[in-house]
Amino acid sequence: MPSNAGPSIDKFTEGGRVTQVGEGQEADEAAPPVMTFGAPTVGEILAERYELVAHINDDSAGRQVWRGVDVVLRRPVAVVLRYPGGDSAKEMLQAAVAASRVIHPNLVGVYDAIDEENRAYVVREWVDGQSVRELVADGTLDPARATNIAHAVAGAIAAVHATGMVHGNIHPGTVMVDGDGRVVLADARSDGADTPETDVRAVGGILYFALTGRWPHAEASLTTGSSGRGRSALPDAVRDASGAIAAPRQIRAGVPTYLDDLTMDLLDSELAVPASDVLAAELGRLDTPAEEHYLDQPAGPLRFAASDDEGPGLTQAGGKKIVIGVAGLLVIALLGLFFGVRALNSDANDPGAGPSASAGAGGAPGDSGTPPAAKAQKIALDGSQVRVIDPDGNRSELRNVEKTVDGDTDSGWYTESYWNKSNFGNNKRGMGILIDLKEPRNITSVQVALSAPGASAQMLTGTVNPPQTKAGDDQLLKAYLKAPIGEPFEKAGATMNFSGFDPDTKYQYLLFWITDLPQNEPGKYKIGVQEITVLGT
Repeated sequence: MPSNAGPSIDKFTEGGRVTQVGEGQEADEAAPPVMTFGAPTVGEILAERYELVAHINDDSAGRQVWRGVDVVLRRPVAVVLRYPGGDSAKEMLQAAVAASRVIHPNLVGVYDAIDEENRAYVVREWVDGQSVRELVADGTLDPARATNIAHAVAGAIAAVHATGMVHGNIHPGTVMVDGDGRVVLADARSDGADTPETDVRAVGGILYFALTGRWPHAEASLTTGSSGRGRSALPDAVRDASGAIAAPRQIRAGVPTYLDDLTMDLLDSELAVPASDVLAAELGRLDTPAEEHYLDQPAGPLRFAASDDEGPGLTQAGGKKIVIGVAGLLVIALLGLFFGVRALNSDANDPGAGPSASAGAGGAPGDSGTPPAAKAQKIALDGSQVRVIDPDGNRSELRNVEKTVDGDTDSGWYTESYWNKSNFGNNKRGMGILIDLKEPRNITSVQVALSAPGASAQMLTGTVNPPQTKAGDDQLLKAYLKAPIGEPFEKAGATMNFSGFDPDTKYQYLLFWITDLPQNEPGKYKIGVQEITVLGT
């Protein structure tokens, strides 16, 4: 019987050549022969629903990969068939069922998993695009794009880890970028050798490959499990006489120090790594326009370690330790990955907890100002303090806004899907979430975590709070548009950090105003606001 599960097949188009890889394995010259007893044919409909359109290829495990059509929903699908079914297909089916339970914009969707004894097949989302392996074959990626891809992968594995599962199959062949720039991770297939740590370290491998075109094989064993499944013939990393890999900055010019340090620390088995959600948050902070990064920082090894007495620190070549203090952003930018997030979320009594208000922390271009000393802290919010502002809509998108301040980034408020136009179909000026702090407060920054990158938005403020009606929302928007906080984000990453607040001004009402939506599937545009965090005094 069919069981709803989720896909993991990827389709790549390159120079007119189409390849399709199933289960995360690259097809190679030594692929075993495919058993053809009872083989399907073009036009056959499986499970009275999935019509086979074209046989794309056979993967390295001997599975047939087909392009198909779901005749019920009229959407393209990928179908991976294995002969025979039964026990020999048990692992494939179990992995598909497990993957189907995790819904995330950066995970390939699994639709069905069916065992017919003589054959078994998994039906998955059809991804039009290229794998990172194919993208890098045309040349290494620029640091901003590499960061964006790593951010998406980290977000995907954080969603997987939140369910208690492990992905276990992260490499350049299972990370896909579709024609609209959406990054998706395919083919979860963990075994007993895989852990959340190996997934996190695999993100370092993806960064290294994207920046250098070479795969750090010492880390490959961490991402594929003891069986070595999923490996493919990728160029080995440059190594010294001891076997240690060269840093990206030693291989190519233009790699920012912070990204070089982050990559190498993720690949250093002697260093502890942060949890996947912490990594995703830090990469989200770094996933901003290149001009907002500190590209000329001096090189120095980043370390995921902290002294119990001295607080988190950075060990440099001269042996000096720089302790995070109230300076905020500059130190956070240097420390990068782990301690930036810890500093932003530290308790107010921690002398190292002061966040910064400069654009380098992910703030919009042009933001300026200095945080009001060292006691900035997270301001507690509840569902009664947020509401949706929708002056041009039909008021059908007002529900679940309380999930934007519930402390859970896996839940949130979502817009409806808009067809063909990213700017709400040209029918509305936008939508937003009003935050009522209940009293005037000094604000240092507001961080908004979104469900996907690619949205455009700005932070506004005002003093009026009219009734929640179309007329009231229109009155509010017109007033608030006169008082923007810093510059707007345009097609930004999945985390927006607004920090252009005046330290001498107190704010009670803040409006996060969305003007452009990312594409979440062909022809449809949608965004979710997962969590809003306000820091202030």
